[in-house]
Amino acid sequence: MITRIVKLTFREEKVDDFLSFFDTIKQKVNSFPGCNGMQLVQDNKDKSVIFTYSQWNSEIELNLYRNSELFGEVWPGIKPWFNAKPEAWTTNLIFNGFSEES
Repeated sequence: MITRIVKLTFREEKVDDFLSFFDTIKQKVNSFPGCNGMQLVQDNKDKSVIFTYSQWNSEIELNLYRNSELFGEVWPGIKPWFNAKPEAWTTNLIFNGFSEES
């Protein structure tokens, strides 16, 4: 299993637009084949910085999502709202100190 972390920095006036849009697509992304769940988190001090945190069975399945029709609908719609180039990391878990209920 891999974890994908993506840092999105939006123009301040587009944060609410993104959050509203995300609400309409979150279940589609979360239930995409190979995705084991995702979270959306927002920086406490800079509300324009938002991270997606998703877990995938493999990088192959992540790439199937990244090349999917769904991703093709999502990314072009939000790309103009960015204030900085998105940053992304694909990671492997070394230690998990979170309880199963978290």
